[in-house]
Amino acid sequence: MSRVIPAGGDLAGRWLSKFLTDHLAGERDLSPQTITSYRDAIKLLLTWFRDVIGIPPEKLHLADLDRARVLSFLDWLQTERGNSAATRNQRLAVIRSFAQYTAVERPEFLDQATQILAVKQKKTPAAEMGHLTGDEVKALLAEPDAGTRRGLRDTILLSTLYDTAARVQELCDLNTSDIRTAHPMMVTLRGKGSKTRRVPLMDPTARLMADYLDRRVPHPGVGADADPLFFGPEHTRLTRWGVTKILARHVQSLRRRDPGYAAGLNVTPHVIRRTRAMHLLHAGVNLIYIRDLLGHADVSTTEIYARADTEAKRNAIESAYQSLTPEPLPDWTADHDLLEWLDHTYQ
Repeated sequence: MSRVIPAGGDLAGRWLSKFLTDHLAGERDLSPQTITSYRDAIKLLLTWFRDVIGIPPEKLHLADLDRARVLSFLDWLQTERGNSAATRNQRLAVIRSFAQYTAVERPEFLDQATQILAVKQKKTPAAEMGHLTGDEVKALLAEPDAGTRRGLRDTILLSTLYDTAARVQELCDLNTSDIRTAHPMMVTLRGKGSKTRRVPLMDPTARLMADYLDRRVPHPGVGADADPLFFGPEHTRLTRWGVTKILARHVQSLRRRDPGYAAGLNVTPHVIRRTRAMHLLHAGVNLIYIRDLLGHADVSTTEIYARADTEAKRNAIESAYQSLTPEPLPDWTADHDLLEWLDHTYQ
């Protein structure tokens, strides 16, 4: 494919840099985690141009990023890297966002950007809404040995994850100053778009948290507003991978004793968040309150839990059901008039 670079065409690197820093961070004020996700997608795209097309990042122009190459890149993600349709769609969303940005900043590339924006996302299967039962949550929270320093941390971490239905990054970002120890104990979470919300801890978790804070050694040299609530070796802040690893360790421990524990379910931090939402839904809590707990911007996002709750659907249908069928059904073989009619009709 020939490269057509218009006179005065720009190197893509300059605009990708401005997109990440000036636009995403400055104008849109996206979270560092979201910007990191965008950066990783762009890095993968640049790698594809270098290794497959033969254009190194420093020589890539905006004109090189056309519809045909975007489609080839997306196909490469699925065929060569084995990415799912959902991952493909996420990468496409980043490219389309960049296309929208360049369409405004460089109008001469408007037609090219419009063609990229017309690339359709692939259909993906409905999200799996598996969650733990109440007994499974109880077993999980009781699994760490709270008599040890690490076990106490894990107990508090998992209990807080469940009580608050926090996103895993929100949990990692917690500092000791984010815990209001007065009754009722509250946790301040910082969610997407730099939005904050305050979530109460249930009394059992609050008592454990108070004990944890009393026994916890503060980070030397930093204030409470920078001292991570949950930390690993050398007092370093836990990462998303670290939290996932802690959860997996205790799930594996449970499954060694009970192979049927949460059978067929990949228990991740997001599953714990989903579990909390489903348990509240089963308890009859209004979706508006569940939305606020989860930090969703719109209740339509929270409605996926209600649509996936087959137990609640069944209970609602059964409670509204009125039997309109005669009981018992008449035995048609005893109806001599009907039998006589059938005999005459089908002779």
